[in-house]
Amino acid sequence: MDFVKDLETNKKKLLELFSNNADIKHRDISLKTGVRCSFIFLEGAIEPESVRDVLKRLMDADKITKDVPMYLKLHVINTFGVDEIESTDQAIRGVLDGNGVLLIDGFDKALTIGCAQWTTRAIAEPPTSALLMGPREGFTEDIKTNITMIRRRLHTPAFVYEKHSIGRYSNTEVALCYIKGIADDNIVQKVSHRLKLIDIDGIIDSNYIAQFISEKPNSLFRTIGVAEKPDIIASKILEGRVAIIVNGSPMVLTVPFIFFEDIQESGDYYTKSTRATFLRFLRLLGILLGTQLPGIYVSLRVFHYMSMPIDYLITILNSSQGVPFSPMYEMLFVILLFEIIHEASLRMPRYVGMAMSIVGALVLGDTAVKAGLLSSPTVMFVSISAISLYMIPNQVGVFKLFRLMFTIAGGMGGFLGIILLEFVLLAYMASLDSYGAPYLAPYAPKVHQDLGDALIKTDIRLDTMRPFSFPNKNKRRIKLNEEGN
Repeated sequence: MDFVKDLETNKKKLLELFSNNADIKHRDISLKTGVRCSFIFLEGAIEPESVRDVLKRLMDADKITKDVPMYLKLHVINTFGVDEIESTDQAIRGVLDGNGVLLIDGFDKALTIGCAQWTTRAIAEPPTSALLMGPREGFTEDIKTNITMIRRRLHTPAFVYEKHSIGRYSNTEVALCYIKGIADDNIVQKVSHRLKLIDIDGIIDSNYIAQFISEKPNSLFRTIGVAEKPDIIASKILEGRVAIIVNGSPMVLTVPFIFFEDIQESGDYYTKSTRATFLRFLRLLGILLGTQLPGIYVSLRVFHYMSMPIDYLITILNSSQGVPFSPMYEMLFVILLFEIIHEASLRMPRYVGMAMSIVGALVLGDTAVKAGLLSSPTVMFVSISAISLYMIPNQVGVFKLFRLMFTIAGGMGGFLGIILLEFVLLAYMASLDSYGAPYLAPYAPKVHQDLGDALIKTDIRLDTMRPFSFPNKNKRRIKLNEEGN
């Protein structure tokens, strides 16, 4: 609804829309010329000092011209971000964004004064992305802070920030970020189109957006990248990816996304390539141990016990005497027990939860072994599996599901069951893609140009081109001089 030239009418309309909100405040003042004004704001979003500063400036202003809104905007409150608005809808959005709205008698337009000062969390290192070397900044829940941290690393006007507002009630600000001239235009248009199609009452976290823009929303695997650090997002944008930042969430999304991104860590680029390669193979080993070790142990116990060394077989048989469960059910029971302890520790006070996750697992495991309910090798292998899974924290959920699947496959089909399940999962992964990027690239299909930054990490001086695994422009990243440096 558009404003009219009567102050009382405009103020009444706006305050009626906020009639049941005790934190909506207004201050009525008169300028030296006698023009009446009303300043409306959201208590808690603006510091009291800012309110007093704005009102003092307005009441002290003199030599005001006939175009009062323009004069105030240019000469009185010009140190704030000031915009002219013409409707109550714009005023509502301004107030809820934490800005002040100034209604002026005799004018059918108002001013939004950018003096929002929301309380936000300080910038800190993300708990799941700790590094020995490299930047330690992590995203916060404030979208403006997050965009600023990315801009500090990308000093170019080619860095584009497109603003979207999603959610009928939340009106959550969502930023689509990319570098013009590097990101593929079709990918940018596709992501932007899908954001515009989202019709939901509210967006609380970036994971809401991920489910709407994913090309495979029901996939077992994530097909949308996620990161908590600005250096990671900046590097992905430089490769030609598109970032989606959601106000209220420290998790930033990126597309396209391939599986081997989870095996790569930002610290790999701040250390020697040989060590980075070793760590990537170690993470891959962690995936294999975390998902398949319980299943391999069960298959050895049930089907392939003759292939084990005799001394080890005797040890296992001695430790398993009196256990009332079959090897497969025993393993599933221990996995379930560990998951219960893990979930309970997450929901307890921090220090109590840490103590419970460690002491609970040790005490319960030792007690169950001594009581003859479980065997010690089973507890040991589940412990190794649980630790290994967290080498790739972003995929822990799906890897836990695969651990159950491999345990059942090993208990019912032995090594053959495990191998068949491996082929099924690999075929399934090969069928996935993310915005034109094959999920298992650069190995399936084989992209020779990208093999230097997959499992094997080559020297950065040799990584002269942007990835060929997904569409992007301006392929050359590094131009070598005559000496090859």
